[in-house]
Amino acid sequence: MKLSLKDVLLKIVSPICAIILWEILAIYVNNPVILPRVEDVVNVLLHPFNGILGTGSLIENTIVSIKRVLSGFLLASIISIPLGILMGYYSLVNNLLDTLIELLRPIPPLAWVPLSLAWFGLGEMSMIFIIFIGAFFPILINTISGVKSVPKPLIEAALTLGAKEKDILIKVVIPASSPSILTGLRVGAGIAWMCVVAAEMLPSSNAGLGYLIMYAYSLSRMDVVIACMIIIGLIGLILDRGLRYIEDKYFIWRKMMK
Repeated sequence: MKLSLKDVLLKIVSPICAIILWEILAIYVNNPVILPRVEDVVNVLLHPFNGILGTGSLIENTIVSIKRVLSGFLLASIISIPLGILMGYYSLVNNLLDTLIELLRPIPPLAWVPLSLAWFGLGEMSMIFIIFIGAFFPILINTISGVKSVPKPLIEAALTLGAKEKDILIKVVIPASSPSILTGLRVGAGIAWMCVVAAEMLPSSNAGLGYLIMYAYSLSRMDVVIACMIIIGLIGLILDRGLRYIEDKYFIWRKMMK
């Protein structure tokens, strides 16, 4: 779907207003430790390959964070999507696991930090585990919901035509529930990026955007802090728009049914 000029302008007006308000407040405060000027942050963003505070460049730290997010997110997807399909389709599996899932789901990812350090030690796995926990439950819950919302007449029609249970799962249930699964992936990806910042603040981290944020804060370099925050936001936006593009391109029939 092509956007008109009016749509484009409406989408960029709020970020522009936010930047203007930010600059006005920064001038009024006149203290870069509290709120740096826009130009100071832009100067950091315009030199992504330059070393920052002895911790590597913005690009290097961004790549480290992306690798961690992808590792935790992909692991969560590989486990939660098949599990969600089984729980949504088979009532026995759902009854067996539902209580456990609902007990674990409200626990914030940060609450898992002590156990993560105890289980995996001071290393990459402890950070990936925190990201995994953050992404796992949104994907799982949306997958279960999508499978349960598959119209019963579709399944009954497939059975009437002689389809086997395996065929129903692969050719009816999974395609029909795919939009909900994709929504879960979008939510899970956003939470994974929120979790990576927290994970990289663990004692085991010595690189990544989260680590750089905390290190810059300790040196009162708020321009670097905000630059890292902007990069995280931009990557999250790009990831969400990519998944939304897939949704609009391959699941347009869902919107037509509404």
